[in-house]
Parts: sequence; structure tokens; C-alpha cells
Amino acid sequence: QVQLVESGGGSVQAGGSLRLSCSVSGHTNTTNCLTWFRQAAGKEREGVAAIPIGGGVAYHAYSVMGRFTISQDSAKNTVYFLQMNDLKPEDSAIYSCAASLRGCGGGWYLPARYPYWGQGTRVTVSS
Repeated sequence: QVQLVESGGGSVQAGGSLRLSCSVSGHTNTTNCLTWFRQAAGKEREGVAAIPIGGGVAYHAYSVMGRFTISQDSAKNTVYFLQMNDLKPEDSAIYSCAASLRGCGGGWYLPARYPYWGQGTRVTVSS
């Protein structure tokens, strides 16, 4: 089993920044891709950004490109960050990290590929 725990959510005004953290534990050697998803009220879950476990080329959704950055903690290779800058009210959602047995790449944004999920952390952006 793999456990994921998110932290760092909160409330911020538009234009502000937040950094989310995802701590991964358990049988992490079976996982290959770490992805942040978000789900706003009444909307489908959306893939935000993905990175190979252990680092590598990252993927970002078009809606957050240039504002959000996914990265791995260089000191702790079991912690992954989502740096969110220039936040907009439409970024408000519950953000969850998830781990896949498959590598990142085509289809990284598909929730069905991810068997392991964190409990989520809420981000609220006010105008």
C-alpha cells in the first residue's frame, strides 16, 4: 500500500500564492507517477500537474501553465510540491495528490490511472 498526505491548503486573495505538499509513504517503489488533481464544486476532477516519482520531466495542464509548478523535494524524495502563483478564483477547489503504478506521459491527467489518493486539501481564492 501507498499512503499520501497533503498539506498547505488555505484561503488567499486573487493574485496570491500557496504551496501544497504531498508526503508519500509505504511501498513507494511500486509507484511511477505523482500527480496533483483538483475538483471544484459541481465539476469533474481535473489533472493539474504530474511528475515522475524520483523526478524527471513534469507535465502541467494548460489552465495552470506558467502559474503552477510541480516539483520534488530535493532533500526528501518522498515529498512533492505544487507551487501555485497568481491564483485566480477559478483555482478554488479541493486539491489531491495521487500516485500511479504507470509512468507519467500520455493520459497522465486521467484519474482512473491512479489507485492511491490522499484525502485532499482545500484551496479557496477570493476575488
